[in-house]
Amino acid sequence: MRKYKGQDVLAAAMVFLLAVFLAGCCKSDDDSSNSLSLLGGVNGGGGVNPATVNLGAATSFRVLASSTVANTGLTTVDGDLGVWAGSAVTGFPPGTLTGTIYTGPGAGPAQTAQSDLTIAYLDAEGRPPGTSVSGNIGGLTLAPGVFTSSSTLAISSGDLTLTGLGDSTAVFIFQIGSALTVTSGRQVILTGGAQASNVFWQVGSSATLGTNSDISGTIMALASITLETGATLHGRALASTGGVTLDASVVSQ
Repeated sequence: MRKYKGQDVLAAAMVFLLAVFLAGCCKSDDDSSNSLSLLGGVNGGGGVNPATVNLGAATSFRVLASSTVANTGLTTVDGDLGVWAGSAVTGFPPGTLTGTIYTGPGAGPAQTAQSDLTIAYLDAEGRPPGTSVSGNIGGLTLAPGVFTSSSTLAISSGDLTLTGLGDSTAVFIFQIGSALTVTSGRQVILTGGAQASNVFWQVGSSATLGTNSDISGTIMALASITLETGATLHGRALASTGGVTLDASVVSQ
């Protein structure tokens, strides 16, 4: 029987390439499979860990407002509280804090913090758009990255989980065109090494944290921030042009 060596070589090469292709398809790639499964097939946050947002002098403030800070009940704030250019702070006591209240003639640090907050807000807002999100993101698990909503965003009908995928420096930036609403009892759960200090919520209008909700991250709202009764924020409530309202709330690390 005559053999066609050239055709045999070609056929063998094709079989080899097919085997390699099939092996690649079946191969388990932990990083890829994790990121793709987090958003049901969408690569969480673009699969890239973004640079952190530098808060500058605002870092030491747990609560910072432009107009007023109004508290009701036994709120606790673990850090400084400031108002600038306004001067009204009410409800301390019965509210308590471990830091200093900066307002009125002594508001110099709050003024500097507000200036740095503006820079930080514009930095977060100006990042290239990331994974598109909208409506309710409760019930999702998200990997590090930038998440962009052109209008409002809510955490409702489920908790939001942020996983650092084993990286304690993992950064999460949420660009929200309008309001952020967290309904009563909802949580932001940090896993896989994720840290509250590396979570940033850039909110184009106002943020409302519902009764007994438990949220992590720095909220930078262009307008106002409201923590309803019993709400806990592991991070910062920083309002650029409006006020911050607290009600038996906790603002801590």
